[in-house]
Amino acid sequence: MFDSLHKGLSGVIRKLVSGGSVDKKEVEAMLQDIRKLLLQADVDAKMADQLVANIKKKAVDSPVPAGMTLREHVLKVIYDELVALLGGKPSGLAGRKRIMMVGLFGSGKTTTIGKLAKHFIKQGVRPGLVALDYHRPAAPQQLEQLGKAMNVPVYVEESKDVYRAAKNGMEKFAKLDLIIFDTAGRNALDSELADEVKRLGEIIRPDEVLLAIPADLGKVAKAQAEEFHRLVGVTGVIITKMDGTAKAGGALSATSVTGAKVKFIGMGEKPDDLEVYDPTRFVSRLLGLGDLQTLLEKAKEIEIKKESVDKIVEGKFTLADFMEQIEAMEKMGPMSQVMSMIPGMSGRVSEDVLKQQEGKMKKYKHIMQSMTKDERNFPDLVTANRIKRIAKGSGRTEADVRELLNQYNSMRKMMRQLGGKAGMQRGQMKQLAKQFGLSF
Repeated sequence: MFDSLHKGLSGVIRKLVSGGSVDKKEVEAMLQDIRKLLLQADVDAKMADQLVANIKKKAVDSPVPAGMTLREHVLKVIYDELVALLGGKPSGLAGRKRIMMVGLFGSGKTTTIGKLAKHFIKQGVRPGLVALDYHRPAAPQQLEQLGKAMNVPVYVEESKDVYRAAKNGMEKFAKLDLIIFDTAGRNALDSELADEVKRLGEIIRPDEVLLAIPADLGKVAKAQAEEFHRLVGVTGVIITKMDGTAKAGGALSATSVTGAKVKFIGMGEKPDDLEVYDPTRFVSRLLGLGDLQTLLEKAKEIEIKKESVDKIVEGKFTLADFMEQIEAMEKMGPMSQVMSMIPGMSGRVSEDVLKQQEGKMKKYKHIMQSMTKDERNFPDLVTANRIKRIAKGSGRTEADVRELLNQYNSMRKMMRQLGGKAGMQRGQMKQLAKQFGLSF
């Protein structure tokens, strides 16, 4: 997510926070560094210049408020202005009845519709999906597969008449809480497809028109967003593929020409990898200040069992408990994403090291899946002969199985020590667990 910009800005902030005394000349030099970083991330030049001008006016040319140091004042102004640049207050989709999705071919639009449906299902909303992309033969089938996986009804028009599909889809799903329309991926400047999306907008009369923009689109995003807005009146933006790019400034800049706010950001391929976009939290992570609120919300969603946490705290956990924790961590998302939400941890561990750890966790999970239930619950049963069988069944080496067992025993020993007087008190550990919605 914004890898280059994140590293650059968090470095600027670290320098500001941890350095010696700060004067206005140093702040002005810092602002030029910020401008350069924004331009490298494909943020529109006018937006970058305006941001720097606003920060300079409020942080350098204005007096420092009473009770604040220049350093504190500059940090607050940078934070506030970045939040304003990247969207201001968060904007939701509550109460919508018809959502029309538009976007370029290859933007991840159809996949995003599946994620959006999952988001609404979690909120108790009953959605229906209507296929309106008959230019790409596999598109309706892809939508049907997504719907089937989530038990969400999908309407596909047999005649492949896109306008009839829109009308019949609305009739079929009239009693549902929400209808999401999947239009054909298109270049907004293509006159034939432009006419189609405009007419569909007139037929559907959507409460919300969401534009899917891939994070790696670059500066072209602005022109495309402008044209889509002219055709159907874009009301919100979903930035897709945020997990796989070092740049996304072009996609964020595109929102300025439509006046529409970013509603969600797509952070991966899984159905749950859609994050409600909150500029304040996003900027906190961008600056390396963390985002504990989102982290806690994610932790609550995965519903870790109290008994399992209890056993880990006491150092009495089994391999079955260990596997459950690995599966819970996988649901939280990539380690780099989780680390970016912890204040002071962003950028402290390299991406390569985090990927190695993720690979190790997957390896351990495969090994434990090849064990019997008794072996996971009573690891002492795992003898040399069993290690051979487990290694063969998991496609791993015997050394890998022993590595897992050694890691498990080391963790259990460490947790027992932490639970005693030699380390963190057990009560403190339970208090920490409570932050994740667990009661003891």
